[in-house]
Amino acid sequence: MQHQSGELPKALLPVRGEPFAHHQLRLLASQGVKEVVYVIGFRGARLRRAIGNGSQLGLRMEYVDEGETLHGTGGAVRFALDAGALTDPIAVLYGDSYLPIELSPVWAAFERSQRCALMTVLRNEDRWDRSNAVVEGGDVVLYDKSAEHRDPRMAWIDYGLTVLRLEVVEGISPGSVVDLGDIYRKLSLQRSLAAYEVSRRFYEAGSPHGIAELERYLESMEKNA
Repeated sequence: MQHQSGELPKALLPVRGEPFAHHQLRLLASQGVKEVVYVIGFRGARLRRAIGNGSQLGLRMEYVDEGETLHGTGGAVRFALDAGALTDPIAVLYGDSYLPIELSPVWAAFERSQRCALMTVLRNEDRWDRSNAVVEGGDVVLYDKSAEHRDPRMAWIDYGLTVLRLEVVEGISPGSVVDLGDIYRKLSLQRSLAAYEVSRRFYEAGSPHGIAELERYLESMEKNA
């Protein structure tokens, strides 16, 4: 899903001389991902031009355009479902997230969990951002981003990759404005949200500081390749 910053979608902000999306999509392709559905809205035509059909990155791209009426992160996934772009199950990540982890163990953990959803989590202790999750017995038993619901047990943070059965998406009313965080909170309280703990930090293209950190990481990986 696409975020925006100023005049450019965050996915198009320059990182080491090319759009952030190119780095993100190459990482997905290197993990064996073949198809990506991009839900776009703000200046979506620029994103289409920059990525095209994805063949140069080893992917097949499909675009779902919300136009001028945005539905929030949860509503956007429902919008993609109604457009016929999703097959069960799906992995959801944000257009400004760079997640250097292996994807196949995440998928395997989701299948083993027999839950309708799985959230990747990082034991964060408020280091990279404000922790927002409580993990017990292999499940996220509380997920809440709101300041008024700060639980002292919140040592984990949503890493930015979630696997969902389409039954979760079908529970979102068509055309509604919904944040995925609210969906995840309900799932956690129902004990329906499995947890997969990762140990490597995440990177993001949502701020100048975040981009600088990502560029340093990519440079170090290039030197060690």
